[in-house]
Amino acid sequence: MLAPIVLFVYNRLDCLQRTINSLKKNRLSRETDLYIFSDGPKNEKDLIIINTVRNYLDTITGFRKIERNYSSVNKGLASSIIEGVTLIIKKYGKVIVVEDDLIVSSNFLDWMNQALVKFQFENNIFSVSGFSPQINCWGYPYDSFMVRKAHCWGWGTWSDRWETVDWNIADWNEFRLNKKNQKEFDQLGSEMSGLLFACMEGRISSWWIRFSYNQFKQNKLTVYPCQSKVINDGFTSEATHCCVYNRYRVDFDMSGKEQFNFSFMLMENKCIARQFYSYYSVKARVLGKLKTYLMKLGIIKQYTN
Repeated sequence: MLAPIVLFVYNRLDCLQRTINSLKKNRLSRETDLYIFSDGPKNEKDLIIINTVRNYLDTITGFRKIERNYSSVNKGLASSIIEGVTLIIKKYGKVIVVEDDLIVSSNFLDWMNQALVKFQFENNIFSVSGFSPQINCWGYPYDSFMVRKAHCWGWGTWSDRWETVDWNIADWNEFRLNKKNQKEFDQLGSEMSGLLFACMEGRISSWWIRFSYNQFKQNKLTVYPCQSKVINDGFTSEATHCCVYNRYRVDFDMSGKEQFNFSFMLMENKCIARQFYSYYSVKARVLGKLKTYLMKLGIIKQYTN
């Protein structure tokens, strides 16, 4: 059975239409069940936009089955994803999760489904990502690699992994006092501990940082494609963040490749991992902020995917 797509949407109609159109270009879309979760409005202004989004959602075709879940209250993305994924993963045992600001390649569903089958019984693998930063895999014989960091731009997992996630972070008090553990967590990205602190202190609401922390604690891996099957529409020239430098620009997979050669080595490749983590370093973040500042001044131009 193919994994279902669980799509989370809010108030971005143009982005959503591009997301749906890209999913429909996948040859497996007509054989795939689509579950849509539309969050409720934060205010009266949002209600008008959300109703427009839902009118569009009511017209969607091109999937084996479509089930729409329209919330009357605003749950926020974190609660929406945790509740929605939990509901669907219990039924199917696995899920592919997409948000309404992503554009996927025509072989995204091939990649995700093959990876979810390939690593279903490999408990060292916690999740599968459709996105990958720009990695030089020249001379590397596989279409996949593994690192310890999870990603949230088009991803998938299995019910037995999802059910192990402690969303309350029961060991939070221990972690927040343990500088060694924080430093180790930050090896996955310089922002990781800071995001977890912000989440646990109520300054942000994030399912992903809690999911990532659980993966880190369990010493598990995420499978990534050597060539990204996803781009984030939030960084394109039409989007709100067009004046934000995108350090995650990728060569989007337009090959149409349908079969993938997965690495059987359940560990990080040192050369690839070094490149991967460089995108999440302090240096990369500072450089990104500098380039954003220069773009807003008009000194440099935005590069779009």
